[in-house]
Amino acid sequence: MSTWSAPALRQLAHAWAQAGRCAIMITVADSKGSTPRDAGTRMLVSPNAIEGTIGGGHLEWQAIELARNALRECKTEPPAAWTQTIALGPSLGQCCGGVVRLDFAALDEQALRHWPISQGMHIELHGAGHVGQAVVKLLADLDFSVRWIDTRDSDTKDSGIELCGLPDASCLDALPPHITWHPCDAPEDEVADAPPGAIHLVMTHRHDLDLRIIEAILRRNDSLFAGMIGSQTKKAKFLHRLEARGLSQAQLAHMSCPIGLPGLKGKEPAVIAVSVVAQLLMLRQLQAGALPVTPDKAKP
Repeated sequence: MSTWSAPALRQLAHAWAQAGRCAIMITVADSKGSTPRDAGTRMLVSPNAIEGTIGGGHLEWQAIELARNALRECKTEPPAAWTQTIALGPSLGQCCGGVVRLDFAALDEQALRHWPISQGMHIELHGAGHVGQAVVKLLADLDFSVRWIDTRDSDTKDSGIELCGLPDASCLDALPPHITWHPCDAPEDEVADAPPGAIHLVMTHRHDLDLRIIEAILRRNDSLFAGMIGSQTKKAKFLHRLEARGLSQAQLAHMSCPIGLPGLKGKEPAVIAVSVVAQLLMLRQLQAGALPVTPDKAKP
């Protein structure tokens, strides 16, 4: 069984439906009280595969059994859709106390029409070094669309320099559908193609490149978040240079550097990545009105 981001799972479901694969789509239609997943969560169950999760544990095990029983009983045609309400109490060996209503439907194009396409947040990730790769590993299972940008194909293709530390072909081939690899010559020019309200993360291998990219981002005046990896010293130098280039104080105030949660220390790529992605998740909840804090508290 694999966990997927919602966009990736939907794409997999579409591929299964087009291939005529026999499967059941399970949807959390409603939830009350303490439950492992919220309404809208989905998973796919076939006779020999399980993709996605509605929360694990005995609830999920029971849902899988119900789906597979239906598939076994309907060998000549897909089973009719049905709804099952399950209480998360002692009978399931759980003490959550919540109630989950699950919708079961044969996987086909009609079922997919009831699966809305997510309009999640978009991330422009500049940099494919160790930290960039660690960030991508975490984003692979989260509902963000990502454009992953780096120049080093161009920097090294004629120089004979080994691409040490960059993602190899197997890494890029394994990227989920919502993460797009975008090598380019001038990443600062790519900023113009970002959608309005994007999250920008700048973590390239050169400070002069970071400066050009963050300047282009701040001049657009429409990003949700403009974050750059670095120290307080780097931030001070960049602010001085950007001010000299004519950026306003309001534009400069939009730059977040260092990035990540301020209380989470550590310089290992994985630690930095966890801190940065946690900050983005807090930002997403703030945008949804789910956190009773000010936006500044999602920034360092």
